[in-house]
Amino acid sequence: MKILVIEDNQNVCSMIEMFFSKEGIEGTFVHDGLEGYESYKRETWDLLIIDWMLPGMDGVNLCRKIRDENNAVPIIMLTAKDSESDQVLGLEMGADDYVTKPFSPLALMARIKAVSRRYNQVLKDETDRGESASRLIKINKDTREVFLKGEPIGNLTPKEFDLLSFFVQHPRQVFSREQLLERVWGYHYYGDERTVDVHIKRLRKKLGTQTHPLFHTVWGVGYKFDETVENHEA
Repeated sequence: MKILVIEDNQNVCSMIEMFFSKEGIEGTFVHDGLEGYESYKRETWDLLIIDWMLPGMDGVNLCRKIRDENNAVPIIMLTAKDSESDQVLGLEMGADDYVTKPFSPLALMARIKAVSRRYNQVLKDETDRGESASRLIKINKDTREVFLKGEPIGNLTPKEFDLLSFFVQHPRQVFSREQLLERVWGYHYYGDERTVDVHIKRLRKKLGTQTHPLFHTVWGVGYKFDETVENHEA
């Protein structure tokens, strides 16, 4: 596994580097947002870890800039900001997960493994299951492309792609937020369950319409994907 870490705190970098060595992960460490962006552009990475506060370019804008160009690389944000609005902002900018400082390196490793495991599992599931049964949405298992009514949807983040793929594979089944966190994020998520709400909201905005929503709220339970229901209050 090849990971780019963009973090300006040398102590944090040293700690992460030590655990990378134990896990056999190839880590590259950059301490400036602009330099981190250049490093990201030069090579192919399995995962990015980006600190929120960076010189040159802050982590939120860096994450957004990368997402504008690449939806196929997982991103974990490191942040000392623990307010709900800050966490939601990081997810809105395209991060797949976030870790709040101070953090246990074991917890970070668990997040890295979970994000990577789920990312790889989605690819395997698509290969095993073949083409989507959806009449509206087609998912290309090789290129991670999504087509809605034949038109490409090119602005999905990796986690949005994972969540959409999961729902399309389980049409009309209702899942709680906790189930979605476990099945899509790949581990028992101890953060705010509203992470799911943020991703559902973004998918609704990118894929649904007022007259034909695809993601439906089942009040008191969770969410379901149903493309057969029209004029339904989402």
